[in-house]
Amino acid sequence: MTGSDVPPSFRLAYVPGVTPTKWVRIWNERLPDVPLTLVQVPASEAFGLLRDGGADAGLVRLPVDRDDLSAIPLYTETTVVVVPKDHLVAAVDEVSAEDLADDIVLHPLDDTLGWENPPGRPAFQRPATTEDAIELVAAGIGVLIVPQSLARLHHRKDLTYRPVTGVPESRVALSWPQEETTPDLVEEFIGIVRGRTVNSTRGRGPTPPQPKRKPASGKPAHASGGKPGGKSPRGGAGAPKGGKGGHGGKSGGKGGAGGGRRGKPRGRS
Repeated sequence: MTGSDVPPSFRLAYVPGVTPTKWVRIWNERLPDVPLTLVQVPASEAFGLLRDGGADAGLVRLPVDRDDLSAIPLYTETTVVVVPKDHLVAAVDEVSAEDLADDIVLHPLDDTLGWENPPGRPAFQRPATTEDAIELVAAGIGVLIVPQSLARLHHRKDLTYRPVTGVPESRVALSWPQEETTPDLVEEFIGIVRGRTVNSTRGRGPTPPQPKRKPASGKPAHASGGKPGGKSPRGGAGAPKGGKGGHGGKSGGKGGAGGGRRGKPRGRS
């Protein structure tokens, strides 16, 4: 099979916490002949995957290196603190960073908030992953500040979370390798995440409706049923009303070969 014979496909990478389900459903409705393959990747490896051609585009967390990658910010997540259900924080609707000053705040190596010094007291050792940090929260070792989607992803019955103010927020974006011309399928997905309709989406787009056939050209028949250019009801050879009649006589004047008048001339009104 040659390169031109390979059927088109689209590979979409996504980092933990991001849910592409709605966009994938719209893709399948609009482009049922182009399969979309999801590629889950750790946040720290997402940009390398895009650069190496392992995916056509990716749902990633900002910041993005704009030297060789393009990006469109999509939304900003709420930042929350994950705590045991019997923690004091569980009794309120929202907390500030200062409220956690006395707590051990875990700072995993795969942190997605990008801060150097989280609030609270540091742990003796940084957990390797967010999942490991969740286990430590459940064991009562400390609390964890993450984007809300990660708190939902690692949900446990013995844990809960509350929004935190005064801390960084995670922004999710669509990113793809920079090219002179953005590929058509990437343009299709950009249109989907931006909420464009089928008719306004750039790329392949829907098949345009066929134009209606125009009626055959030509002048319509006269009301009397006669053909254009045929004889008039008075016997004239298609002459307009008020023009010359048959055999060279004038309408309302001299008649046919006998030259007699057809009636009294009209008086003045």
